[in-house]
Amino acid sequence: MENLISLVNKIQRACTALGDHGEGSALPTLWDSLPAIAVVGGQSSGKSSVLESVVGKDFLPRGSGIVTRRPLVLQLHKLEEGSREYAEFLHLPRKRFTDFAAVRKEISDETDRETGRTKQISSVPIHLSIYSPNVVNLTLIDLPGLTKVAVEGQPDSIVQDIENMVRSYIEKPNCIILAISPANQDLATSDAIKISREVDPTGERTFGVLTKIDLMDKGTDAVDILEGKAYRLKYPWIGVVNRSQADINKNVDMIAARRREREYFSSTPEYKHLAHRMGSEHLAKMMSKHLENVIKSKIPGIQSLINKTIIEIETELSRLGKPIATDAGGKLYMIMEICRLFDQNYKEHLDGVRSGGDKIYYVFDNQLPAALKRLQFDKQLAMENIRKLITEADGYQPHLIAPEQGYRRLIESTLVTIRGPAEAAVDAVHALLKELVHKAVSETPELKQYPALRVEVGNAAIESLERMREESKKATLQLVDMECGYLTVDFFRKLPQDIEKGGNPTHSLFDRYNDGYLRRIGSTVLSYVNMVCAGLRNSIPKSIVYCQVREAKRSLLDHFFTELGKMDQKYLSSLLNEDPAIMERRSQLAKRLELYRSAQAEIDNVAWSK
Repeated sequence: MENLISLVNKIQRACTALGDHGEGSALPTLWDSLPAIAVVGGQSSGKSSVLESVVGKDFLPRGSGIVTRRPLVLQLHKLEEGSREYAEFLHLPRKRFTDFAAVRKEISDETDRETGRTKQISSVPIHLSIYSPNVVNLTLIDLPGLTKVAVEGQPDSIVQDIENMVRSYIEKPNCIILAISPANQDLATSDAIKISREVDPTGERTFGVLTKIDLMDKGTDAVDILEGKAYRLKYPWIGVVNRSQADINKNVDMIAARRREREYFSSTPEYKHLAHRMGSEHLAKMMSKHLENVIKSKIPGIQSLINKTIIEIETELSRLGKPIATDAGGKLYMIMEICRLFDQNYKEHLDGVRSGGDKIYYVFDNQLPAALKRLQFDKQLAMENIRKLITEADGYQPHLIAPEQGYRRLIESTLVTIRGPAEAAVDAVHALLKELVHKAVSETPELKQYPALRVEVGNAAIESLERMREESKKATLQLVDMECGYLTVDFFRKLPQDIEKGGNPTHSLFDRYNDGYLRRIGSTVLSYVNMVCAGLRNSIPKSIVYCQVREAKRSLLDHFFTELGKMDQKYLSSLLNEDPAIMERRSQLAKRLELYRSAQAEIDNVAWSK
């Protein structure tokens, strides 16, 4: 099952490269769901020596005070026997380090790049992978040592800052805590045990490591601690004997140091019975085995998170839209396809699939009839105006039976006022069609993706509607003008009969211009005008629908498509200029989706092979 830890290491590296490590995020990420081991201890507790013993190499910076000032994510990869050891940093891809003194220097230099040459700390981790036949597959996170006081050059908040940073790692339920405590100090004052107990009170995630056993005062030993009598943990304590400072100064290699460590535990009477579970080699193997078991138990939860995250990423990518085509044909097709989607949304508004089209019917059923009803014919049909038009129409010869020319002039002057409501109906529908353009634009996600195309399509649609309005206005006003230009004969054929029935046509001409006579003319004209209004109430909507609504559905973007075919690639590219932030977001999501799908496939394979 060694490949399981290697797989997790691979996924963790990929997560980090993509910034998907959950740092500063309230949401769980793949990185958070993957188990890892955090190494916690006070300053000078022997943390660095433990890590070097596990790796078998000198590679960590050393010195007094705070040496580890940034978290170090250390991933160990076991190679086949005989393979050459090397190290790689995530911030220096494709560069292999075979000299581990250079690794130590790069850790120090990279720390200084982030924090400056001060004693400040940073929560930004350094990622280091070591490949060696002498290690077990393992991931360890070396955290800055806990301290109780700030030294010169450090802010007063340094104590709390380091504690907060350590907590941010070990509070995660998938974090295994490796608590390093020196044996030559009272365990009750151990910083590592204190903070571990606070975040893991049951000890389910905590492993105790006791360092500096060989440096204890004469006559004392750590047997009670190692046997779990002084402080019990769920898992047995592990004692280690690190190289002394003299050994480090003499460059005693790790192979020799491990041999001396084994000899110490096997030859020291107090620890002889515990020797089989002591030492850095046992620590590494036990932590690797435990990490494997934890990973196995977490696989269902990891799979669930991966599947959920893939769905979320795919949803957001769908919302962001497809990436831009590179060739002219592809760009033209893409623009046409986006326009088709917009046109479909627009038609759905008119056809009632989406809201908005019903407002047009309201114009025909309410606004237009109300406007016609509000027309005031008082001025045209006032007694004085009727008398004036009738007498002017007679000229020097008075009419004999009915004042036909007077009727025509009265009717024409009255009907012409209907042009106002007819034109207003055209404008009202035009305003609604424009409003639906804006709605359809906002409801087409692909247009949000390309601001320049959104403006161009919106403008092209509005320009088409303007042309349609002009045609509609011309046709609709022609309906009114037709009524003015040719009167309905059947209506007026009744008039001579009514006159004959109503009185003696041999009355004097002066009697014919009396108020009763003129009032009857006015009443007749009003009846005719009302008849015409009733007809126009039905024909005006037909004209508007034919010239505006129908045309908008049929050819809203036809002119734009014609012009589009004449555009060069540079202009097409400008229409598809996307917000750089969206492009960057899509690129990140695509890489993250690739990572999660790869992780899904590999973890599924491991799960099925169990």
